[in-house]
Amino acid sequence: MSEDVFDVLQKRGLIAHVSDEAAVRSMLSGGCVTFYVGFDGTATSLHAGSLVPIMAMKHLQRAGHRPIAIIGGGTTMVGDPSGKTDMRKMLIEEDIRANGLLIQAQLDKYLHFDGKNSLAVNNADWLLKLNYITFLREIGRHFSVNRMLASEAYKQRMEKGLTFLEFNYQLLQAYDYLHLYREYGCTLQMGGDDQWGNILAGVDLIRREEGAKVEAMTFPLLTASSGAKMGKTAKGAIWLDGDKLSPYDFYQYWVNCDDSDAGKFLRIFTFLPLDEISDLENLLGSDIRRAKQRLAYEATAITHGKAAADEARTSAEAAFGEGAGDLEAIPSTDVAGARLQQGLSPLDLFVEVGLVSSRGEAKRLQKQGGMYVNDRRIDSLDVLLTKADVTPGGILLRAGKKKYHRVQIRN
Repeated sequence: MSEDVFDVLQKRGLIAHVSDEAAVRSMLSGGCVTFYVGFDGTATSLHAGSLVPIMAMKHLQRAGHRPIAIIGGGTTMVGDPSGKTDMRKMLIEEDIRANGLLIQAQLDKYLHFDGKNSLAVNNADWLLKLNYITFLREIGRHFSVNRMLASEAYKQRMEKGLTFLEFNYQLLQAYDYLHLYREYGCTLQMGGDDQWGNILAGVDLIRREEGAKVEAMTFPLLTASSGAKMGKTAKGAIWLDGDKLSPYDFYQYWVNCDDSDAGKFLRIFTFLPLDEISDLENLLGSDIRRAKQRLAYEATAITHGKAAADEARTSAEAAFGEGAGDLEAIPSTDVAGARLQQGLSPLDLFVEVGLVSSRGEAKRLQKQGGMYVNDRRIDSLDVLLTKADVTPGGILLRAGKKKYHRVQIRN
């Protein structure tokens, strides 16, 4: 049992708020602590922002503590208002259940649920069975409306109108903590910093109902230096599901992060020793790319496995001329060879494979000098691609400096 896991989390930038630092330090340096984090089933996959709680859970698990992941089949029925200016889209129960199964399978790859030392539970199992009047009498009586409205989870939503449905979310999250305390001896809840009020509500509910002292800890809400929310890009979410986002594109997300984010991301999203991370983030000039390549490799290996990380790195080296490598992991699209007989416009092809969203965007890319085919810049809108442009690896398209796509020609 590690006595320094709280310090590890703190040094890696994984702690925002703690209910009682001395108490949490003491419990984590003692025996096995059962802790939990909730994941609502709002999509078929988690995204890179979800790696913040996952990595924190992994650090605690490696230190000998017991993680519980709540799959929010019940709470997703209500919708978490935290951090939202508008009400979340309501999903039907079947979709929530299906999403929950996919998310549980995804989390299992990181936390390896065995039903004893690491657990996944679905709060639909207890929340959907609640008698509403009984719940209000036994649980609702402990909640102050004034205190709830002062919570950050509700403040932003109050500006556009908070529904009564969403208003119940804090009660349900607090009840989750009470249920896990009673069933599994869970004494630590963790979550994003926008969950702080909801988590403290659970701490208070357990104190009132059970006369017990439990603790809370939140992670910082990360943004990149660009201001973009963690796990989001202009093209959409950085999914953890390899079928929704290829391991190569996942690798590219990390290797293309801002230089100033390299050290922070290495501390949070890898298990590399802190002294090694310090050496990497102190690299100067173009050498900082080595730090980002290491970040990309480690993060990809954690999520997709070492083989996928090796393949993504090799393909990136081939695409960027940094090594012998091959192009197999670069996202690709099959195109019929017959289409090249009359010539194929690069503008149409860039739109077709998704490197740009429209012909207008393709024209702007070309005008700005950012459209490349087989590392040859396209300087004219009149250029047409023919069979002469097909290499043994197909046709390699590049948008700007960093976005690649491979066109494979089929007969």
